[in-house]
Amino acid sequence: MNDSFVKENVFEILDYISEGIYIIDKNGRIIYYNKFAQIIDDIDGDEGIGRHILEVYPSLSYDTSTLLTVTKTGEPILNVEQTFLNYRGKKITTINSSLPIKSNGKVVGALEISRDITQVKQMSETIVELQDELYNGKKKGKKKKKKDKNKWAKYTFMDIVGENKKMLDLKSIALRAADTDVPVLVYGDTGTGKELFVHSIHNASPRKEKPFVVQNCAALPANLLEGILFGTVKGGFTGAEDRPGLFELAHGGTLFLDEINSMPLELQAKLLRVLQDNVIRRVGDIKTRNVDVRIITATNVPPEEAVAKKQLRKDLYYRLNVVSFEIPPLKERKDDIPLLTNFFIDKINKKTGRKVENVSNEVMEIFLKYNWEGNVRELEHLLEGIISIYDIKTIEVEHLPTKLKNYERKKRNNNVKSLKDTLEDVERNMILDALKINDENITHTADMLKIPRQTLQYKINKYNLK
Repeated sequence: MNDSFVKENVFEILDYISEGIYIIDKNGRIIYYNKFAQIIDDIDGDEGIGRHILEVYPSLSYDTSTLLTVTKTGEPILNVEQTFLNYRGKKITTINSSLPIKSNGKVVGALEISRDITQVKQMSETIVELQDELYNGKKKGKKKKKKDKNKWAKYTFMDIVGENKKMLDLKSIALRAADTDVPVLVYGDTGTGKELFVHSIHNASPRKEKPFVVQNCAALPANLLEGILFGTVKGGFTGAEDRPGLFELAHGGTLFLDEINSMPLELQAKLLRVLQDNVIRRVGDIKTRNVDVRIITATNVPPEEAVAKKQLRKDLYYRLNVVSFEIPPLKERKDDIPLLTNFFIDKINKKTGRKVENVSNEVMEIFLKYNWEGNVRELEHLLEGIISIYDIKTIEVEHLPTKLKNYERKKRNNNVKSLKDTLEDVERNMILDALKINDENITHTADMLKIPRQTLQYKINKYNLK
């Protein structure tokens, strides 16, 4: 197998990787980039091959280019966020890992793996700007407006429907926790209503007139999440701008961090310091800023399991777990299903203009037997789909999606015993009753059942009635 064959096939494979791959020689000239890199940087074909990397990316320099830095130091640079302009003037944000290429111990070039996060970064920055405008009345390039009351935490405890004892107990605990400033950790499966509880706690707290800021920790790469939470300063890293983070925007109010177990462990350590000291430092800044924020977190896996799997730092868990509660899945509060069904029917009727009155007894029986893996959210979406499609007064079995129809049919089939099993059950119960009447005397029991003594002995062994 010759070198040209290997090179040709490896490069062809790299074209199918959904990350940009760049290779430069020791002089900084581009010798290879794959098709995804061409898409990221808007380069046509081999247009950049043979050119110096700073010619193709003029906004970078010998100091800010991770590839050039690696050729100089011989040390890898991993997971670095970089924002730059390509030669067409297009602004691009990537997360890069750059590795030296060595031959006989000498650096002969560098390879970079680049993940495009341009759209994610733009979206996250837009969200932060909108929240800044909402909470502080600031709009880029415009004067500060009069601050409006916060309307983002829209649910209250009245919106949590249920008479199940567990749910009533949880509402009572949450209401008492709302009057404090201690951290709250909420656990529940997807669709159980975690966010409903968090909104309600904020709206029942002394901070209810202050900002309520939400961030899903699983929605952003680690590099972006740090800047979104703590803010950035111009020059902190390539392409960084002065921008407040969510802690600053939530000052005086509540910051809800959902799926906290998805936050990288190194970032969890920084979060722990903020909770202990009530100060933050923007990314790239040397100045600290005081913040007054109440933290509420949530996980969709048991917190103890997240700690055991090293998804959640133990010290952070103890800091967040001052008040905690677990929201039960719908299958553990089925007594609430009729109440929730009526509530959602009324809600969806108002939204769609329909006039559905109820569900049939057969449908309610299926609802009560079904496992509801998607929990309350699944029930609501199911009813919304039916009511949107059918102009009816009563939801019948025929209106249910195939999934529920098949579930009921399978359950019914599983509950029907074969004739053989049914006859054996009857025979077993008759023998048990006869043995009991005859004080387990084999001869008298056989006479009563009118079968030979040997046959009775066989059936006692068969049904394990000894």
